[in-house]
Amino acid sequence: MPQGQPTSVPADGLTTRQRRNRPLLVVHTGEMKGKSTAAFGMALRGWNQGWSIGVFQFVKSAKWKVGEEEAFRALGRLHEQTGEGGAVEWHKMGEGWSWTRKKGTETDHAEAAREGWQEIARRLAEARHGMYVLDEFTYPMHWGWVDVEEVVAALSDRPGHQHVIITGRYAPPALLAAADLVVEMTKVKHPMDAGQKGQRGIEW
Repeated sequence: MPQGQPTSVPADGLTTRQRRNRPLLVVHTGEMKGKSTAAFGMALRGWNQGWSIGVFQFVKSAKWKVGEEEAFRALGRLHEQTGEGGAVEWHKMGEGWSWTRKKGTETDHAEAAREGWQEIARRLAEARHGMYVLDEFTYPMHWGWVDVEEVVAALSDRPGHQHVIITGRYAPPALLAAADLVVEMTKVKHPMDAGQKGQRGIEW
């Protein structure tokens, strides 16, 4: 909404331009599908602005090839070849923990999640990317694998101009309080309610 008008203007000492261009912490949570899809849509806009995009998936299996991954990898190659858009990195963190829990123990997955977060924290401190998508990152926090206070502190203190988008159910209250933009996906109707499984181009 380029022409959208804010409902209030805080007395923070910032100019309109400074306030408009400050980096955002965004959280997409709730029970309905579309949280990651919306995050990747924002990442496409960031890519178009020439920002470096870093995607870090925490829950989806490392063997699961999602459509967005293939598309963003193609955009990364386009940037390397022509300079158009921004650089792209796509990482499946740690063990690629999946809902089936077939690989490794819970302790293994917890350690992998912590290592994944530590890598992201290092990148934030270095201002490595213009936009981060931490896909399904609410789950390691919800399960107690990653310390929520540590995450909030690192995000709040991140230097430079780095946007961060976090997706997943059960977003912890401290994260919601720290966020600038929070969206909750609420189900009204879903094809699964009528016994329909996921399909190509819709779920992956």
